[in-house]
Amino acid sequence: MRFAPGREVLYRNIDGARLASVRPCRVVVDDERGLLLWLARGSAVVVEAARDGRGLRDMPFSEWIGLETEVVHGTWQGPGLLKFIPPGADHSVWFFRDDHGGFANWYVNLEERALRWDDGHTAGVDVIDQDLDVVVHPDRAWEWKDEDEFAERLAYPDHYWVRDEQAVRAEGLRVIKMIEAGEFPFDGTWTDYHPDPSWLVPTSLPPGWNRPAVPRS
Repeated sequence: MRFAPGREVLYRNIDGARLASVRPCRVVVDDERGLLLWLARGSAVVVEAARDGRGLRDMPFSEWIGLETEVVHGTWQGPGLLKFIPPGADHSVWFFRDDHGGFANWYVNLEERALRWDDGHTAGVDVIDQDLDVVVHPDRAWEWKDEDEFAERLAYPDHYWVRDEQAVRAEGLRVIKMIEAGEFPFDGTWTDYHPDPSWLVPTSLPPGWNRPAVPRS
C-alpha cells in the first residue's frame, strides 16, 4: 500500500508483544525509493514506562523485564525530524535538526522492517527497534551507538525481541558502506527540507493508535 502525501501516519515501535512508542507523522512522499515521514515538534506521543515512571533506559534490562508497564502520553520535545523508511530494509534513516531548523546529522535506526497497516481512519507502520544504531555526522563520519545496551539485552534471549545479532550487525555494516560512498539518502537529499506550513501539529493521537501489532511471518 502507498500513503498519500500529507496523510497522518503513526510510526509505532513494538517491543515483543508490547507497544513501546507511538509517534504521529505526516507523509512527505511515498514512492519507489521509500516512505518519508515528518515528525513535528510538539506532536502528541506515547511511550512505554514502568509504573513508577521510569523508562527502559533508566534501569538494567534485568529489572525492566520483571516490571509491569503502562503507556504514558506526552509530547515530542525535540526539533522536528524526518524519518525515511526504505522499502524492504531493516532500518530507517532519521534526519535530525538543530533548534534553528538546520540539518544536524543522520541517524540510522536499525529496526526489523516496517509493516504497514491502514484501517481507513488511521494508518501506520510497525517496526521492532533493534537498539543498535549508527550516528552519521554531516561529513559522513560515523560511529556505532548503544552497543552496550545491545549487548546487555542479548544476554536475555527469552525476553529480548532481537533474535539474530549477526543479522542486525550485517544490516548496519551494509548501510555503513552506503554512508562512506555518499549514496542516497546520505548524498544531501532532504537535508534542506522544510515541512508544509499548512500542516497542523497533532496534539492528540487518533482512534486506533493502540491497535494490535501487525503479525510477522
